[in-house]
Amino acid sequence: MIFYYSGCGNSRFIAESIANALNDKLIFIPEARREGVFDYNLTENEMLGFVFPIYSWRPPHLVEEFVKSLNINGKPSYVWIAVTCGDNVGETERIFRKELTDRGLELNAAFCFKMPNTYVNFMGMGVDSEDVANDKIAKAKRKLPSVIKMIEERMAFSDMIKGGLPRFKSNVIGKGFWRWSSDKPFFSTGDCISCGMCVKVCPLQNVTLENGRPQWHGDCNTCDACYHHCPKHAIQYGKKTKGKGQYFFKG
Repeated sequence: MIFYYSGCGNSRFIAESIANALNDKLIFIPEARREGVFDYNLTENEMLGFVFPIYSWRPPHLVEEFVKSLNINGKPSYVWIAVTCGDNVGETERIFRKELTDRGLELNAAFCFKMPNTYVNFMGMGVDSEDVANDKIAKAKRKLPSVIKMIEERMAFSDMIKGGLPRFKSNVIGKGFWRWSSDKPFFSTGDCISCGMCVKVCPLQNVTLENGRPQWHGDCNTCDACYHHCPKHAIQYGKKTKGKGQYFFKG
């Protein structure tokens, strides 16, 4: 059983690749959350996996809250996580390990995949160049077979890229990020064509069209899927995204 969350597709690609190779079941965390499904039964010798992107050197708030409500019936034979990040992950492994421990689960392995940057809502942060993005994707695809083999063999392993000042980044910047993060700065420009793509791609179903223009309703992890998928680049986040590029995983 694999629980996953993804906004712009990087983590979805990793989750689907591993699930297909292992013939495992995928559960989309936002959908389970909407339906209020938090109780799951494991079969004998079944593994348990979690795949998600890194937001400000922490697991996404949505993922953390889901795990706190999660009730697993049965003991997994192996518990693993696979995360996607632009550069590094801070203390994500320690944070998530504790959250699993609080639910009676022991983390056995943690895998990290560098993927193209998607977060553009801070000054100085933008998408990777096409060459850098393609290189990250190519390296992730080459890494997948070895990760899948380690999961199959239930190996204890960790290759998390902490980066510099991991405690400060995760516990100070990361916590501040979730405290002050908001969808209020999102707006659509006059280039909006009312196509509804932003509504379709929002994993939390937080965007609706009202009078042909997108509106955000406060249940947001700032994954920026609406921004990156807009075919007219008509969605902006205040002044912080002006002139920045777009990216979402295309395969």
